[in-house]
Amino acid sequence: MPDPLQRYRQKRDFRVTTEPQGGAAAGEALSFVVQKHAARRLHYDFRLELDGVLKSWAVPKGPSLDPADKRMAVHVEDHPLDYGGFEGIIPEGHYGAGTVIVWDRGIWEPVGDPHEGYRKGKLKFDLHGEKLRGRWTLVRMHGREGGKQEPWLLIKEQDEAARPAAEYSIVDELPDSVLGAKGARTKKTAARKTGAKRRAPELALPSQAVKAKLPLMLAPMLTTLVDAPPRRGDWIYEVKFDGYRLLARVEGGDVRLYTRNGNDWTSRLKPLARALGEMRLPDCWLDGEIVVQNERGVPDFQALQNAFDTASTQDIVYYVFDLPYCAGHDLRPVPLRERRAVLKRLIEAHTQPRVRYSEDFDVPPEELLKTMCDLRMEGLIGKKADSTYVSRRSPAWIKLKCIQRQEFVIGGYTEPQGGRIGFGSLLLGLYDEAGKLRYVGNVGTGFDDRTLKALTAKLRELDTQEMPFAERPARGAGFAGGKPHWVKPKLVAEIVFSEWTRDGRIRQAVFHGLRSDKPAKAITREKPMPLEDTKPKRAALPAGLKVTNPERVIDPSTGITKLELVEYYARVAPLILPHLKGRPVSLVR
Repeated sequence: MPDPLQRYRQKRDFRVTTEPQGGAAAGEALSFVVQKHAARRLHYDFRLELDGVLKSWAVPKGPSLDPADKRMAVHVEDHPLDYGGFEGIIPEGHYGAGTVIVWDRGIWEPVGDPHEGYRKGKLKFDLHGEKLRGRWTLVRMHGREGGKQEPWLLIKEQDEAARPAAEYSIVDELPDSVLGAKGARTKKTAARKTGAKRRAPELALPSQAVKAKLPLMLAPMLTTLVDAPPRRGDWIYEVKFDGYRLLARVEGGDVRLYTRNGNDWTSRLKPLARALGEMRLPDCWLDGEIVVQNERGVPDFQALQNAFDTASTQDIVYYVFDLPYCAGHDLRPVPLRERRAVLKRLIEAHTQPRVRYSEDFDVPPEELLKTMCDLRMEGLIGKKADSTYVSRRSPAWIKLKCIQRQEFVIGGYTEPQGGRIGFGSLLLGLYDEAGKLRYVGNVGTGFDDRTLKALTAKLRELDTQEMPFAERPARGAGFAGGKPHWVKPKLVAEIVFSEWTRDGRIRQAVFHGLRSDKPAKAITREKPMPLEDTKPKRAALPAGLKVTNPERVIDPSTGITKLELVEYYARVAPLILPHLKGRPVSLVR
């Protein structure tokens, strides 16, 4: 009988990787696991136990709870059962290099004969996981069976666990491991093998810091776009850098660099990874922005894009502004001002020209914003001085922009006119709340010859006969007649423009560069919120109710306080209490 794990073992060097070789026995129930795999491209590995192995599919976008979403799932080699508990870092240069965490796990129940369903390419099942529940289907795409990597589709069935994608994205809302840090396994780094001792940090950590292992992955805290600076409160203001968000994980001699979406860019940023390794930092997570500066010392987004296009990243500078973990402690519950004080001491004690502390400015925000705009900077970032670090978008961090600027999805292009090469203009779109791509205008300026040539090659690779927009752009609404060329909506462009028209079009658009750190499906219209709207609505609490320690953070991963939880109970009570009437209820404390 052929070994079902032969391909798995042939692809791996177990002298280097800590991935399991196999040998675990099957349990009574069929297990499943979903592993979040931050390789060069982030994806999710969906695995179902069957016949003593884990049948495996790579799902680029991860599972969706929306039955309308048919997620591509590429069938890959079988994995051993004990892979279901694997978390760790697969070394660079080896198959699957990157960071793996257990994103979800549980048991699965097949609907009907699972062997017949697997063989015929239509597998229905129920999941009982910590995150994923309800009825699901894996279906092989018609006519594609027998290939090396068969394309299947992972689809959520309509039931109580289903939710519209416009309302909820489970991979974004629940990004972390279900194991915490306890499952992590890595080989000893070169620094440890050679016995090189790391300089012990002399850091006085704040009292709110909690002892914790360094997690393998971390989702960043995101800002909220607002229309004006706050008039009251204690806020810290920093430069809004014109670059890419980057998180750095430092453990021993190993440095890993991740985009805001969890893509592992260590191999694309080798000079920066080496620089961070040479700093001999304590184990930590750093949060910041990478930029390339022009001759005036101002961040230049196009120069940053060119650095990646030409694989010349030695001039990239990393401005760090936060320190969520450090020296065996979780600093997320610590107020921002104190976290930054620790970060500043850390960077000053381990100086490196490529890694710099992002200074804040004790200047009125209106005055500072005007200065930033005069210098042609992108704007300001404001942060509440007492804010905790949460892995989601938060009104405690705000951004103020000098100009209208955001990302758009490229849905097509027009023919070049006159002596121009490549294309005439790009047809741009944004996704609406229903997940449909809407045409919003075009851009025909901001390209030099090199950009035109490189972008044309990328567009030709994505040519399609199918129009990506929900409605065909009217003639004169973005191109001067003629047949447009449609492309698959994969590329994301950064565009500067003057204003939005009443009919939802952008005017006087200028191309600023491509973004490879953001997925096209996540690109929607940015609307600045009045600052008052970012404040959480207070719920009316019963008269005489006293909440002790109302500002105590009870969940460091979200920053939720005790008072916010009590207010949530008050808001949902009218919906829940009628269903509890006449039922015995136990209070669990």
